[in-house]
Amino acid sequence: MHPYRTHHCGELKKADVNERVRLSGWVHSVRDHGGVIFIDLRDHYGITQIVIDPRQPFYRDIEHWRVESVLCFTGTVTARSPETVNPRLATGEIEVSADEMRVLAEAEPIPFQIAREDDCSEFMRLEHRYLDLRRHSLHRNIVLRSQIITEMRKVLTERGFCEYQTPILTSSSPEGARDYLVPSRLHPGSFYALPQAPQQFKQLLMVGGFDKYFQVAPCFRDEDARADRSPGEFYQLDMEMSFVTQDELFEAVEDVMVQVFRKYGCRKMTEVPFPRLPYREAMDKYGTDKPDLRNPLEMRDVTEIFRDSGFNAFANTVAQGGTVRTIAVKGCAGRPRKFFDDMIGYAQSVGAKGLAYIAWVDGREKSPIAKFLSREELDRLKAAGEVDDGDVMFFVADAEKDALRIGGRVRDELGRRLELIDETIYRFCWVVDFPMYELNEDTGEVEFSHNPFSMPQGGMKDLEEKDPLDVLAYQYDIVCNGVELSSGAVRNHDPELMYRAFEIAGYDRGEVDRRFPALQRAFHYGAPPHAGIAPGIDRIVMLCAGAKNIREVIAFPMNQRAQDLMMSAPNAVSEQQLRELHIRIRRPSAGSHNAQS
Repeated sequence: MHPYRTHHCGELKKADVNERVRLSGWVHSVRDHGGVIFIDLRDHYGITQIVIDPRQPFYRDIEHWRVESVLCFTGTVTARSPETVNPRLATGEIEVSADEMRVLAEAEPIPFQIAREDDCSEFMRLEHRYLDLRRHSLHRNIVLRSQIITEMRKVLTERGFCEYQTPILTSSSPEGARDYLVPSRLHPGSFYALPQAPQQFKQLLMVGGFDKYFQVAPCFRDEDARADRSPGEFYQLDMEMSFVTQDELFEAVEDVMVQVFRKYGCRKMTEVPFPRLPYREAMDKYGTDKPDLRNPLEMRDVTEIFRDSGFNAFANTVAQGGTVRTIAVKGCAGRPRKFFDDMIGYAQSVGAKGLAYIAWVDGREKSPIAKFLSREELDRLKAAGEVDDGDVMFFVADAEKDALRIGGRVRDELGRRLELIDETIYRFCWVVDFPMYELNEDTGEVEFSHNPFSMPQGGMKDLEEKDPLDVLAYQYDIVCNGVELSSGAVRNHDPELMYRAFEIAGYDRGEVDRRFPALQRAFHYGAPPHAGIAPGIDRIVMLCAGAKNIREVIAFPMNQRAQDLMMSAPNAVSEQQLRELHIRIRRPSAGSHNAQS
């Protein structure tokens, strides 16, 4: 017999009754039922109930061993009586009557409960992550993560993709976030950077003649945490394809999403092909480029109705170049006054000056602003919102950018408060046709709005003849339930076209060559048309698991301050290490937040 186990703790069934077995695992719980002791023994696979008779010689030893101690039991499988069958356990029809016990590891008192999914502080959970990982919900999520990554690899391999690895130590480049820098011992004063993404390497693989690349790639960005973004590092399913159109790349990505979400997701999902939503339409309707399409509410533009209206607050906003957006809500007019007051408070909390509304009740307009509007204007608003008796229209007036942002947040909040969001489905879409450039509000200069390596729609002709702010790019995002899973693009593989694209954003040829030397040189030796994307694995697993926080699907996450509480990272290093790297620490002065090195 194996020294530790003949079976795992989720394996034994009624067919195994009378078999002699050995199991090892953690003590999940202990129950004393009038002398007979019942232990739930847990391992990676499940739980088996162990029964210990008072006549066993090790019976008295049980009281010395705490929960989470690791024990090994040998005994005989017996059937549970019908009234004691536990349908919630895979092993619920049997138990093991133990006649031998070995202690493999004794546990000290644990800082929080595991069997009860104890609701302790996140600080405690992260400090003792190895214990937290034993909890069923988190353990299940990490296993799910492994299964999803395996499925991704399977789908892409079957589609002819090959997995290649790219460097972790590379050069610093402007990818949009701060780099993590690694000092070089052999080259004093010079630094490597951890890759924010394998962007240039995967493009160079295409130049190198490889056709379909993917990689489960670690990426490193020195940025703040959010509920759907881990600080420091994250993983993405990095992909690139040569000689393909945007449509062909979409088809490959949709195949991965369908296979993963149908197999491991907990809801229905959008049928393929996923709908495509131009960026401008997404902003106009939803106030965001990552819309949650489960929410049926949409924004509409009613600026012209208020242009010459008697409601001066809105008319003045329009006169100053602003806009008025409305969100019509069906059947909302009967809500108590507090609902409307709370929505006004919410709008103000996200930057609105206020939130106007009109409710149609018993054929009349009920609103603080209705008295300032003519009958014609009220009728035009009713027609624009396609509302009937019992409906409400909410209004936001501001500069266009702010009105869209605030309107989008109000739309989301209305969806939540009115329970309009269908929690039983994954709603996917592609957001396409992003603008190539945008105006920097602080400097007034034109800059890239998305990915500088993207192919402009219309090629050199549009770059030469169009207002830069009107140039669209072959850039796209894939979005699910309001979560951006990835950005991607058809790449600009023409060196002259790239020089011109960067010139418009204020980079001369010399600077392009200095910043992207390998990519720019490579493109002069024959680069194929290629396109890529990199869906975020952490976010995909979070959606499939139904988790609210990305730290619930990462085995060893950092906290919101980019600290690993378990490993005490980041930490100080010795003077000897600093001398070897030719680094001297300059402590922050009073009032400063960052040390310099």
